[in-house]
Amino acid sequence: MAQLIKLQDYVSRYEKDSLRYPSQFVRLKKQQWSKIKEQWEEGSVFLNDEDAKQFRNDIQGKEGLVKRFRKIWVKEEEHPLSEAAEQPSESDSFNFEPKVYYRPDTLDDLKHLYMDQLYQIQLTWASSTLTEKSYVDGKYAREEPLRFFLQRFPDTYLVMYEPVMLIKKAPIELDILVFTPTELWCITLLEDADQSAYLGSMNRFWTVKAGEQEKRMLNPSISLDRTETIIKGLFNQQNLDFPIRKAIISRNGYIDFKDAPYGLTLLDKKSFPDWFSQQRSMRAPLKGAQLRAVKTVLDLTQTTSVRRMMWSEELQETDLPENSE
Repeated sequence: MAQLIKLQDYVSRYEKDSLRYPSQFVRLKKQQWSKIKEQWEEGSVFLNDEDAKQFRNDIQGKEGLVKRFRKIWVKEEEHPLSEAAEQPSESDSFNFEPKVYYRPDTLDDLKHLYMDQLYQIQLTWASSTLTEKSYVDGKYAREEPLRFFLQRFPDTYLVMYEPVMLIKKAPIELDILVFTPTELWCITLLEDADQSAYLGSMNRFWTVKAGEQEKRMLNPSISLDRTETIIKGLFNQQNLDFPIRKAIISRNGYIDFKDAPYGLTLLDKKSFPDWFSQQRSMRAPLKGAQLRAVKTVLDLTQTTSVRRMMWSEELQETDLPENSE
């Protein structure tokens, strides 16, 4: 599962330590999966008492759900909630205890359940820290392309989804950035109706054909070129040699751009599966150059957030003069 390190202009825990958190995520994901998989193989699913009580309340009177969720094991004495879990700190901000309210029939079912919960946790990590939080647009909980990139790519792929950069104090939204261990992919998705045909050119507009309908759209390579220029400038300032690739992707349509410029990769319904398979098979670990590239970009992203209430109150108390009445 790829890691969501920046979402729009939301505050991200990776901003606090972009060199440590990626490897910590990989360890946590593997540890928790091994734990829940072992429980499943033993025929047990463990819930703490509070979760089990809430679950029973949720399904009370719903006979269909009662039959579906056949057994619940509550062994709080064996898996007590730690103080760290109740009182999160910046050092353990990746604590994650998956909750399973029923025994999945197959290991694949368990895996999907685990990945769905981990996806929700990623949204939380990409929009909050111990002291701050951002107000997340609800659409991201259902954003299929974002879920696709996170759940289908390797753990060592680090994703910035439509990050907002501050360039000369002006906010600029970039395309999707996927930092692999060996290179950065700047990606624009074309997600129109199934079987749509995109007729590309060097002009400002492209033509999109879907059945009998035809319309124009802004040339997607314009935003990709802007993204590449900005990122390349940042890398040059840091003397960072990290390859940058550009791709226009349509998973459900076809791209016809005969005079595509050098350096632009076109991936449509025919060619995307091969590229996707190559990315999925990547086994390289996290690399130093990759993490430095991430930090270089993260340092100039815009963040819009508010202080959590408990921290705002503590800050106000700290700011009071000693003799204030």
